[in-house]
Amino acid sequence: MSDPSGTDVRHDWTMDEVRALFGLPFSDLLFQAQTVHRRYHDANAVQVSTLLSIKTGACPEDCKYCPQSVRYDTGLEREPLMEKERVLEAARTARDAGATRFCMGAAWRSPRGRDLVRVAEMIRDVKAMGLETCATLGMLDDEQTRTLREAGLDYYNHNLDTSEEFYGEVITTRTYQDRLDTLERVRKAGMNVCCGGILGMGESTTDRASLLRTLANLPEHPQSVPINQLVQVPGTPLDGAEPVEPIDFVRTIAVARILMPRSHVRLSAGRAEMSDETQALCFLAGANSIFYGERLLTTGNPDVDNDRELFRRLGLRFEEPRCAGADPGRATVA
Repeated sequence: MSDPSGTDVRHDWTMDEVRALFGLPFSDLLFQAQTVHRRYHDANAVQVSTLLSIKTGACPEDCKYCPQSVRYDTGLEREPLMEKERVLEAARTARDAGATRFCMGAAWRSPRGRDLVRVAEMIRDVKAMGLETCATLGMLDDEQTRTLREAGLDYYNHNLDTSEEFYGEVITTRTYQDRLDTLERVRKAGMNVCCGGILGMGESTTDRASLLRTLANLPEHPQSVPINQLVQVPGTPLDGAEPVEPIDFVRTIAVARILMPRSHVRLSAGRAEMSDETQALCFLAGANSIFYGERLLTTGNPDVDNDRELFRRLGLRFEEPRCAGADPGRATVA
């Protein structure tokens, strides 16, 4: 099955092809991305997720962008794993505000057994509210993956962050293959994959092309692809990095849409620093998912009222949940 732009849903993109997309005139690129987007999605519906940090700080990893790393002095206070009732209260608030998916993030290299049992209980109870569930807990082994699948987790987030070639400039405490291995476990277990990257860490356009090519050439495209703009935090090594140009950010959204037509492409971290006009271009380029709420783990996000007003001005609406409270079989996910 082909879309109107002549692009099949593919898993064999070459670097030359992806670089050529990045090199298109801006209006041509957006036209192609919008054409693909309309073939596979409702052009005026946006999926809305809310992200909560359920365990904050003291992460042993050295990700240079992250204020939660124990290696950097960012003034962030370490907090233990939240009690379940606090998590459920936050989930109810998110649901009542219009979110259809509730994401739980914990600053771990990999979850420990007793903590994972508690997280599994949270997942079951959040699903019982009619919300889709997502978790980002670090690397997973086979047993941990089964525990989450048995709890009914709909999505697992584990970002590649950047290209394999640039990865060592940002992170040294886990390998690119470590991340790919976790993604493979999640996929084989039958859960949906949420995986994307971060722009503005000093990477080149070729690195952005390589990241998206890696995602698009996975055996199955991630069902959600978050594209983050680096949120610079004082105390982290990437504080003071050259910001990504808004047009370049929009280009990356558009290329992601073309390469992964069925995926939800999420306009993710960094929206608080974006103008309404930049966000509007991102939606035009094929972004159809956002994080909704005042916080993204430990950094700021536009408040709910601002988002509602922007949606009103753009004629956008909240997408209805596709499999809330149900088995996350991939057939139910666009």
